[in-house]
Amino acid sequence: MVVAVKKSQKRLTIQALEIAPDTQAIRSLDWDRDRFDIEFALENGTTYNSYLIRGEKTALVDTSHGKFHDLYLEKLQDIIDPKEIDYLIVSHTEPDHSGLVKDVIELAPNVTVFASKMAIMFLENQVHRPFKRQIVKQGHELDLGKGHLIQFVSAPNLHWPDTIFSYDSGTHTLFSCDAFGMHYCSDNVFDENLSLIDGEYKVYYDCLMAPNARSVRAALKRMDNLGHISTIANGHGPVLRCNLKELVGRYRKWSNNTETRAEKVVAVFYASNYGHADRLTHAILKGLGKTEIAVEALDLKNADPQEVHKLVSSASGIIIGMPPAQDVVSMAAISTILGAAKPKQYFGLFESGGENEDTIDTLFAQFKNLGLTKAFFPLRIEDTPGEATYQLYEEAGTDMGQLLNRDRNIKEIKAINPKLEKALGRISSGLYIITATKGEVKSGMLASWVAKASRTPLGITVAVAKDRAIESLMQVGDTFVLNVLEEDNYQPLMKHFLKRFPPGADRFAEIKTQTASNGSPILTDSLAYIECQVKSRMECHDHWVVYATVETGRVSKPNALTAVHHRKVGNHY
Repeated sequence: MVVAVKKSQKRLTIQALEIAPDTQAIRSLDWDRDRFDIEFALENGTTYNSYLIRGEKTALVDTSHGKFHDLYLEKLQDIIDPKEIDYLIVSHTEPDHSGLVKDVIELAPNVTVFASKMAIMFLENQVHRPFKRQIVKQGHELDLGKGHLIQFVSAPNLHWPDTIFSYDSGTHTLFSCDAFGMHYCSDNVFDENLSLIDGEYKVYYDCLMAPNARSVRAALKRMDNLGHISTIANGHGPVLRCNLKELVGRYRKWSNNTETRAEKVVAVFYASNYGHADRLTHAILKGLGKTEIAVEALDLKNADPQEVHKLVSSASGIIIGMPPAQDVVSMAAISTILGAAKPKQYFGLFESGGENEDTIDTLFAQFKNLGLTKAFFPLRIEDTPGEATYQLYEEAGTDMGQLLNRDRNIKEIKAINPKLEKALGRISSGLYIITATKGEVKSGMLASWVAKASRTPLGITVAVAKDRAIESLMQVGDTFVLNVLEEDNYQPLMKHFLKRFPPGADRFAEIKTQTASNGSPILTDSLAYIECQVKSRMECHDHWVVYATVETGRVSKPNALTAVHHRKVGNHY
């Protein structure tokens, strides 16, 4: 049965049905959500999945987003008297899954919450009332009776620091929360049609899982020890059953590709649940992930000193999100980092709560004195972070990844046969500036890999390197402007956009612009401009090929010619 919300402008529905013996999914369908956090656009909405397992005892796995308060609790009470729920398993405390934990505890005051140590700490700050709890670790079990033996799997950083999986050996069902999910809203409960979810599954992995590829590999190894898995009951999108082997195999391939390609590791330390640390850290991780650098993220509040020392000793880069100065445990961990840091490592620091300016400046000086190299200046926040701040943090992560990849990139360029690179260079191309705006964020880049792609509708393709800042503004549904450069007047614009901009810098300072109807800048000195909307993206190793339809355009000088770029070699810009 599907129940709709009448008062909301957005379509919110709820769905409950059996996915395995004694196991029901309660799916909260958010049909019109067009953005997840600030990081990426959604084309097909999303779902928040919760599960009820009934043996001799009953367990509820996760709840839902706060926006589903009435719908979810009404549906839950239709299915079961909440007082009959013995256990509440909290896979992690991100609000879209734990937003109704407090409400469930109020309806079921005798319920025992099963979660990781870190999740219990977070819940104490969310629930603000006493509750029964049981901290679980890797290998712990919960016997519900009737063959439903729940085994817990530690899976930190997928993509929340306190994540656990739960495996019901009776039904061979793995409850994986964010892992193996996707933002795809449909009445279809299972993954019957792979072609429909293919792109969303990859985008979701790239945005949420790829920055922690090491953690993905660790979780996969632990899953292998569980035995047969017939169903993955994830936190977002359709439940995986029909194409399970294929979709889990992709996680193995993608995470192993990162391991094979990445020669260097960046250690990212942060203080979870402090200020805006979790989302700011995620923005940094996303930026690093664009460069295919291996990343290891550790929470300062729970980091083992030996583990911290070992990670810092092997890392090529170190990034620290500043904890509150009064957090003795986290500050002790930073002392361990300083003790293990070595010259020639890159480092970066960022504020999490806006209250530690003196501390961040002191630590910056300490790293400099130790001989480490600054990857970016300390990132500071003054107000509640918005789109521009998250973009700044993402670009900072990308900057460090690019610095660490320089030697590898040069090696790869030199490895290509000289005859081949000269032949590739004979493929001529026009010169263009891509400009885009999304909310508070504006960006631009010099582009030459642009081509017409379709007549009906009119469309073009643009190749964008994965580690370009503008890539985040060219997701499906986003708009941009293609500015065509003029043959005799392209050098000033080309020179400007070839510059290396520091994170968060205004790409349009001292450049004459107008505003297109889609909100993106039009370069006044360009020969022509075309307004475009992204319709699809295809992954091509280190680039995305973006297909966009053409909305409108204009030529400023009808008799002038487009600037054409001829290269001597064709294997790098």
